[in-house]
Amino acid sequence: MEHTFLADYGISLMVFLPLVGAALMMLISGKNEEIHKQIALGTTVLTGLVGGWLVTDFYRLGSEHWGELRYGVDKSWIDIVNARYTVAVDGISIPLIALTLLVVPLVIVYSWNHIPNPGNAKAFLMLILVLHTGMLGSFVAQDLVLFFVFFEVVLLPMYFMIGVWGGEQRLYAAIKFFLFTLFGSALMLVSFLALYWATGGTTFNMVELAALVQSSDIKIGTQVLIFGGMFMGFGIKVPMFPFHTWLPDAHTQAPTQGSVILAAVLLKLGTYGFIRIAIQILPEAAIKWAPWIGLLAVIGIIYGALGCLAQTDMKRLIAFSSVAHMGYVMLGIATMTDFGLNAAIFGMVAHGLITGMLFFVAGSIKERYHTLEIKRLGGLLISAPRMGWILGFCVMASLGLPGLAGFWGEFPAILAAYQPQEGISESLFRVYMVVAAIGTVLAAGYLLWLLQRTAFGNPSEEFEDDPAITDVVFTEWVAWIPLLALIVLFGFVPGLMFDLTDGPVTALANALAAAGK
Repeated sequence: MEHTFLADYGISLMVFLPLVGAALMMLISGKNEEIHKQIALGTTVLTGLVGGWLVTDFYRLGSEHWGELRYGVDKSWIDIVNARYTVAVDGISIPLIALTLLVVPLVIVYSWNHIPNPGNAKAFLMLILVLHTGMLGSFVAQDLVLFFVFFEVVLLPMYFMIGVWGGEQRLYAAIKFFLFTLFGSALMLVSFLALYWATGGTTFNMVELAALVQSSDIKIGTQVLIFGGMFMGFGIKVPMFPFHTWLPDAHTQAPTQGSVILAAVLLKLGTYGFIRIAIQILPEAAIKWAPWIGLLAVIGIIYGALGCLAQTDMKRLIAFSSVAHMGYVMLGIATMTDFGLNAAIFGMVAHGLITGMLFFVAGSIKERYHTLEIKRLGGLLISAPRMGWILGFCVMASLGLPGLAGFWGEFPAILAAYQPQEGISESLFRVYMVVAAIGTVLAAGYLLWLLQRTAFGNPSEEFEDDPAITDVVFTEWVAWIPLLALIVLFGFVPGLMFDLTDGPVTALANALAAAGK
């Protein structure tokens, strides 16, 4: 095979290169900040090149192969519990891997002159690299134990990013984030173990477990209970209502880079886990749980929107908007149809690009104004016009304006609720569809209110002639332009992603249809 080395080792190289960069940084004194920035950026760019080869080569295979697991590696790891180092990619994981490979280097570019206090660039950038490995590993793992390890790897770096470099209430937010996520992870691990023993205690391989569940006589009540544990673990990570309360605190207190990574990629570990693990392995239980998932999704949409309307802090408002937007993703998943699942995956990537950009802009505003209190801001289009226009663009994308990526994350998810998978109540989901549609009106309300209060009008007296309020600088342009371009590209050519995800999603929807009969 051409590119034998990359085909055999490409995934492992992509996943562990950031750890090599972090290990190299450990050997260099923290006083050499520029060297650490260069190593961190160089490592993530190299990781992106390896991952970029995988993505482009996968795309070149053609749509008939996009539903298959490719570039697989299956090696012995922990024999005593039958856990193996099994990694591979398909059309579901590729968009999220590409999103991760894009966002992390841009975060490091943005950090070039935005290292938060205390200005320990070495430790800060090393944590980002460890996060990089954990996120990529979660998207390629095909073994439940391996997935759990990577899923947990992201916990400590984010805890320290919030706890050390965060705002005034950083310790409260960091501990709350840690405890919520750890509680969910514990229930998720119990579910994995229960599934392992219920299927005969032979494998943790996701594909093999799905086949074993189909061929065995595990009682549906047992499957529903196991799914419930996974639901808690992944639902807290998404986060779904009512497990969302850690998110606004974490986002508000986190440094800008932490908020961007959290919004763009970390939240997707939960929704990806639902699709890759819970639904794929336990389709019958997924059908039983679907009405409850849909109910919590639409409550989250309305609750998140109303929460936004009550906020006085810009970052906290964007955080609550994430609760609402991830509600649309979960509604798409709850329909259990190929249309809904495709919309959910598109929604994950669109949310990552748009909300990541909103947090970037909020961070730059905080750096210039030293506040994110909405009533103190205003006149951004006068003080920093380019930043004001970028904020306006991101607001339009976030509220689902046609022609921008956000539209294809929300509209198809609402439409999919009209006809959910067989075995799921149509009348109930049509009520959910109406509620979710009302949520788009509320989204327009809180986002336009935010834009009006921060960008329009004249600057307040305290900031009127402040020389610190400058427009977009070079590193910000470099970090933001790729995200802005992709928001437009996916808005006009959504088929770039829908075509990629359709193969594996259709296969998954067929399994769900069989389970619903």
